[in-house]
Amino acid sequence: APLPLAGRSAILVDDGIATGATVRVGLRALARSGARRVVLAAPVAPPPVAAVLAGLCDEAVFLATPESFGAVGSFYEDFTQVEDEEVMALLRQADAAAHSPKG
Repeated sequence: APLPLAGRSAILVDDGIATGATVRVGLRALARSGARRVVLAAPVAPPPVAAVLAGLCDEAVFLATPESFGAVGSFYEDFTQVEDEEVMALLRQADAAAHSPKG
């Protein structure tokens, strides 16, 4: 179930940003959620898009903002789709590891 975000910090992560349209929607939703602080993190975005998005959140972190952009996939060696089931399994594993006794 989704966690209430009011008063919490939220980090929106994207695998790479081209136009920023979907990220803008996500940032607006987080702003309406009452999140105390909103951080955007992405490995790559074109400079003008990165500048606009940085203005819509408390902090934006981009590993690269190359002038010659092209497409997000061109910055990856392997840009195959990750299915929702795999993401959910990884999140469950991370949650289990975070809540298991340290041995």
